[in-house]
Amino acid sequence: MSLTGAVFLLAGVSGLLPGPAAAALAVAGGSALACVRLAWLAGGALPAPTDLTPNAPPTADARTAESPAWSAETGPPGVTTGRQARRVALSRRVAAILDAAVLVAGLSVAVLPLSDPAYRLPIALTGLCLTAPLHATALLRLPGRSRMSGPELVRRTVDVLALGVSLVFAGWMLLPGGPVPAVAGIAASGGAVVLAVLTVAALAERHRRPGAARCHAGAALTLGGMTLLVVLLAYGAPDRALPVVAAPLLAGALLTVAGLRRAWAGERPDRDVAPAAWPRLTAPAGIAALAAGVHLCVVGEFSTGAMALGLAVIPPIMVGELLAAADQRRRVQRLAAREAWLRRRLGPDARAVEPAPLTRADLVRALVQRSGGALLVVDLHGEGAAVPEGPVLAEVARRLRVGVEAHDLVARLGDTEYAVLTDVGPVLAYALGTRLLAALTEPYPRPGGAARVRVSVGLAETGGGEPEDVLRQADLARRRAVQLGRDRVEWYDAYLEEQLVRRLDLERELPGAVARGELDLVYQPVVALAERTPVGTEALLRWRSPTLGTVLPAELLPVAADLDLVGEIGRWVVDRACRQLAAWSGSGRELWMAVNVTPRELAAPDFVARTATALAAYDVSPERLVLEVAEPKVGAELSTVVARLAGLRSIGVRTALDDFRAEHASLAQLRRLPIDLLKVGPHLVWPGGDGQRPLIDVVANLADRLGVELVVEELESEGQVAGARRAGCRYGQGFALARPATAERVEAWFEEFPSAAR
Repeated sequence: MSLTGAVFLLAGVSGLLPGPAAAALAVAGGSALACVRLAWLAGGALPAPTDLTPNAPPTADARTAESPAWSAETGPPGVTTGRQARRVALSRRVAAILDAAVLVAGLSVAVLPLSDPAYRLPIALTGLCLTAPLHATALLRLPGRSRMSGPELVRRTVDVLALGVSLVFAGWMLLPGGPVPAVAGIAASGGAVVLAVLTVAALAERHRRPGAARCHAGAALTLGGMTLLVVLLAYGAPDRALPVVAAPLLAGALLTVAGLRRAWAGERPDRDVAPAAWPRLTAPAGIAALAAGVHLCVVGEFSTGAMALGLAVIPPIMVGELLAAADQRRRVQRLAAREAWLRRRLGPDARAVEPAPLTRADLVRALVQRSGGALLVVDLHGEGAAVPEGPVLAEVARRLRVGVEAHDLVARLGDTEYAVLTDVGPVLAYALGTRLLAALTEPYPRPGGAARVRVSVGLAETGGGEPEDVLRQADLARRRAVQLGRDRVEWYDAYLEEQLVRRLDLERELPGAVARGELDLVYQPVVALAERTPVGTEALLRWRSPTLGTVLPAELLPVAADLDLVGEIGRWVVDRACRQLAAWSGSGRELWMAVNVTPRELAAPDFVARTATALAAYDVSPERLVLEVAEPKVGAELSTVVARLAGLRSIGVRTALDDFRAEHASLAQLRRLPIDLLKVGPHLVWPGGDGQRPLIDVVANLADRLGVELVVEELESEGQVAGARRAGCRYGQGFALARPATAERVEAWFEEFPSAAR
């Protein structure tokens, strides 16, 4: 029947049949079939046993067929009494009402080709006005309907409001320009509201009462088709446009029959199933955005009223998100109460009844069957380097089961790694991850004292992807949570994957880079600003990886710190810098060489001795080596840095403070640091706001009083160079003076200047 209706629809749209005739033929066949089936149900025919829903109790007939025994409530075989009789009578009345609704809708379309065009709109409007109350009456009488709780009623109202406003906005955007016929405006607005009510009801009931949900969806399609017919006729649409109403009317009639046959079996509301979070939370925003995009492409501008109506979609969506999160919290509390009751009833052995978490293979099979939702990977870290013990892991599993919903799946991926598969949307999945994080980080009582566990949670949307891809994405997000300090929930996204894959590549390739000879130094000259002649260079580290290309220090050093390779790399840099200094000194150039070190390197007890050994090995004068430390990194290790810098100065090595920020704390800290050079950025050179003198004047005055030379770095224009000179800065470096280059290129550049001493 659906295929036949589609053929008639295409024939009408293509012009092979008159539009009203094509619509009438398509709808008449489906409506006739639906009316026959509904009349059959209204006459008392029971559906076959195969129509019983999985969670529905068997009917009286089914029970008596299974057992010859019968009770006073069920009556003898073949006889329905009591509650069963009332349910059957109610179902017959509902079937009769729905039969009338489908018949009215079908006749309203079937008579269109037989009526005068002037009477088509009144006919369609009459059909809509009759069909709507019939459907409403039937849906309110469906078996299994129960009174909604207060929170559920509020949530249903908010969902209807969000979807209704978005549908009204979409209707406003998609209606043709110019004056709107009153009938079309009223029908479109009223239809949007009714469609929102029925759609939200269908989504809310699709898990608890699938038959009722189908009836609601069928009514929504039928009334939506009738509303569309009224709007088309009110606007005087051409006949070729009328067949488009056949599709929703035909689908609505057939879906109504299918839903009622399933509802007849006696569905009971299941309150343990969470209400569907998608698409009721995301559909309003999607509908409004799509309608706005179409309107923008066609019309190009929005009126004030349209913009206000579009913005009105946002508040109910936000309230819906908050209510959904509150629902999740209430469900967790209910589950916790049930488990506590069960433990009290079963006593100390209650743990034995808890199901074990699923395995990775079980999780993969579940992912194949899920088309939406999210996957959370939970990783546990004990105190220090310890691994959580058995009793702690048992309590972790219990807390996971308490914290998730009844329909969520918990799987164990490893000794200290778990996964939670949920079918809720992104926002609620993140809320679930936050709740699990809070629950799992609570102390774990044990005889020797409470144990604490640190937790990292990675979250990825399933989205119909391959199971292994979803697992990989969630695990990458978990790795990111570990890198950022643990005790946090991290999302997966494509950029995150790029970063993590790059990070993993760096961690894999960096060990052994020194031994393989992959590290290199480039040198940026430091110039005397007055004479524009070189006085020194700064050694800049580069990693020439055969697989990763050139890696800069900003990316290299954090990985080296995590892998505890900073000391090894730092020793290589100082050794290579001293060797290059010796080569330049041998050619008659007395230049200094600046090398960057970290507070972690300085903290090594033998750092000063190793530096002295490297200088002696290449017979380099200590004053030609300048070791500089970045000022932002000094604060936490100030006392250690002061001691090491003093030790370096005691053997003749000069010291420098890099990245000086000229803040109040920085100025106070400067007095304690034993340094010879102070490196500042070009931003200090420019005048401040309201005609204030440049900060460089203040810094230069303080440096002069402390006996420290200023070096302005990152000079990238002649204006910055001139400003540094006017401020009295003696040295500078940057692209405006000379770019970093290999030792050979720097030597060639030196040939343009006479030999200059410090």
